[in-house]
Amino acid sequence: MRQAWRVVDVRSAEKALMATVPDGTLMQRAAAGLARRCALLLQESGGVYGATVVLLVGSGDNGGDALYAGARLASRGAAVLAILLQPDRVHAEGLRALRRAGGRTAGDLPPRADLVVDGIVGIGATGGLRAPAAALVNRLAGLRGRDGARAPVVAVDVPSGVTVDTGDVPGDAVRADVTVTFGCLKPAHVVGAAAALAGHVELIDIGLGATLRADPAVRVADVSDISSWWPRPSASSDKYNRGVVGVATGSARYPGAAVLSVTGAQAGPTGMVRYSGSAAREVLAGHPSVVATERVSESGRVQAWVCGSGLGTGEDARAELRGVLATSLPVLLDADALTLLADGQHADELRRDAPLVLTPHDGEFARLTGAAPGADRLGAALGLAAELDAVVLLKGDRTIVATPAGEAWVNPTGSAELATAGSGDVLAGLLGSLLAAGLPADRAAVSAAYVHGLAGRRAGQDGPATSADVAEALRPVLADLL
Repeated sequence: MRQAWRVVDVRSAEKALMATVPDGTLMQRAAAGLARRCALLLQESGGVYGATVVLLVGSGDNGGDALYAGARLASRGAAVLAILLQPDRVHAEGLRALRRAGGRTAGDLPPRADLVVDGIVGIGATGGLRAPAAALVNRLAGLRGRDGARAPVVAVDVPSGVTVDTGDVPGDAVRADVTVTFGCLKPAHVVGAAAALAGHVELIDIGLGATLRADPAVRVADVSDISSWWPRPSASSDKYNRGVVGVATGSARYPGAAVLSVTGAQAGPTGMVRYSGSAAREVLAGHPSVVATERVSESGRVQAWVCGSGLGTGEDARAELRGVLATSLPVLLDADALTLLADGQHADELRRDAPLVLTPHDGEFARLTGAAPGADRLGAALGLAAELDAVVLLKGDRTIVATPAGEAWVNPTGSAELATAGSGDVLAGLLGSLLAAGLPADRAAVSAAYVHGLAGRRAGQDGPATSADVAEALRPVLADLL
């Protein structure tokens, strides 16, 4: 598991650590790690000696990190040029160190460069890049090195121009190939559009771990987390104690939603799927082991419900939603069920003791709350989770899972292949199966999103994928993962 912290908590931890070490220690640790990573990149294009390195230097400590790292590279024979974007506020000691090592300043980008270091702004900045910096950054793609390749860009701590705590990119920003960050990850490394600009993120240990006492802003599960959480049958398992998931989805108009959600459920860990709805014929044609009834009230015993995909928004659909919410079981609501919630008629029924999971995309989120998630997707998801006392899985390129207790996760496996009709139906079924197998709602949502993302990637290996391809890829992905 990886974790990322907000700026205020990073600053607090840095202050506590700096009180225990000599002045400048943290900057020297950061610069050493940054210089080492830059040197490794330069080795790929002929080595440090003789390479041309451009430093884009802003004010404050971020620029200081870049200057000290540049001094280390200059001492190894690199030609290091520092472009000072705010000369009157430059880190004076860092600039002196660069000049002592043979580096120099420049007023503009050179004709060629083998590496660019982005030290324009750090984690304390807000908003997009200002005009002078933006103009420079927008020309970086044209820089070529001694091997003819585009000069790679290394960002110091975060790509300049991103909003660190939310991952938003409000204007011009640096697109980094590598981001070297210090002490801990920040939300912009893993959330929102900023995550895509960070490139490969390398974390440098500067001793911050012991002083990071606040809870992380966001967590990122890895394969070992998902594998350890995933329910597995034992020698004493039967189809009932593995879990029975009820699926109330689809309709005569949208039978495919029922088929896809059931397919997702059957790929999960439960031993039995009960389908309730008017698409029973289509479901049974592809899944003869499913037990099908027309209504939720006729379904028999289940351990969790999935409701909404393709259900419709008429009175019959509303009655099925009420039937599901009236149970004392974990419930997942998706698609049409979320649309039915938007008018407030089910507000009292949402006050329930059993776990509730909502899986909106941005449009459904807007219908539920009256506004799109906006720039702060983490905050938006956490707000809805607290308001409805539900786990919220906010779909997107970096899907967010938020809990009523204020914990947030971001999924690292998202794929553009999942942007296809019916993909969410598959996810809902898989997540419902995990709920029925007894996994806590937050872990069920995180695990389902992770595996669903991997399935999207696998489905897209042979060309454009459909939701049926994603569903089909779930089993081989799980076989590899488990």
